[in-house]
Parts: sequence; structure tokens; C-alpha cells
Amino acid sequence: MDVRLQCFKVVGAGLATCSLIGAGAGAGVIFGSLIMGVARNFLKKDALFQYTILGFALTEAIGLLGLMMAFLLLFM
Repeated sequence: MDVRLQCFKVVGAGLATCSLIGAGAGAGVIFGSLIMGVARNFLKKDALFQYTILGFALTEAIGLLGLMMAFLLLFM
């Protein structure tokens, strides 16, 4: 395999993993908002927790898609 092609694959995979930074920051924002919401209205904690889990799942799905792209770039 050409050395330049391998170099570009590695750089592309590194750039694709940058989506994990956003997923980590998004998870922190989501759970921080849960804590603030429960502190303001304790009676709504079950509904807030359900919304939090949904938001966390969607945020992590974006991060996992970026990781999948990185693996596809490296190993294809």
C-alpha cells in the first residue's frame, strides 16, 4: 500500500475521533442539567431522568458513529 495513502487514512481517522470530544462534553452538559433540574423541582425527577437518558443515548450515538468512521478509515 502506498505510504501516503496510509498517512492520510491515519489523519482522517484522527479527525473522525474528534466527535468523541463533543459526545463527552454533551454528556456532561446533559447530566449537569439533570442535577440542576432536580435541585429546582424534586417532584419531577422521574420525568427529568427519562429525558436525560434519551438525550444521553442520542449524544453517545453521534460519538459512536464518529468512532465507527475512524475504524472504517483505518481498516478498509
